[in-house]
Amino acid sequence: MSRLLLFNKPYGVLSQFTGQSGDSTLADYIGHKRVYPAGRLDKDSEGLLLLTDDGKLQQQITDPAHKMAKTYWVQVEGLVARSQLVELAQGVELNDGISLPAQARPLDPYDLWPRIPPIRQRQHIPTSWLELIIKEGRNRQVRRMTAAVGLPTLRLIRVQIGPWQLRGLQPGQWRMLRAPG
Repeated sequence: MSRLLLFNKPYGVLSQFTGQSGDSTLADYIGHKRVYPAGRLDKDSEGLLLLTDDGKLQQQITDPAHKMAKTYWVQVEGLVARSQLVELAQGVELNDGISLPAQARPLDPYDLWPRIPPIRQRQHIPTSWLELIIKEGRNRQVRRMTAAVGLPTLRLIRVQIGPWQLRGLQPGQWRMLRAPG
């Protein structure tokens, strides 16, 4: 029976089981052997990371050909304008080509766990939240997309990959499921 582990990766944790001395890794949170990340989140991003022992499922989740949707909640510097949402929805020019169109909408702030350390906030510059759904997985793509439309990312939380949701997991917590198929 294949396993699928849903993990709420805290800020500052590497999306791998090994690292340099002093790095926080998946091994600090997950004691299961022979499960491997299906994709990754940067050290400064938080949220849903999937791990599995099923190579076929791992390929299905990570292969860009499958265009599995990934949903992010993004706190940005500045107020989100309708024109910026339209730009994101059309695809934006990045240094490695135009991104695929994204679904973008403003998001009301949720009661989220506090990030440790807290984000930097400037006294006279407001922040806002948006939900961004993409079907690509380029390096630091969400951060580059929001920056391209004039909204630097302050906090990035992945809340869903395909049908799997972060719902109910606090940072550092995980839940094991039977893998589909």
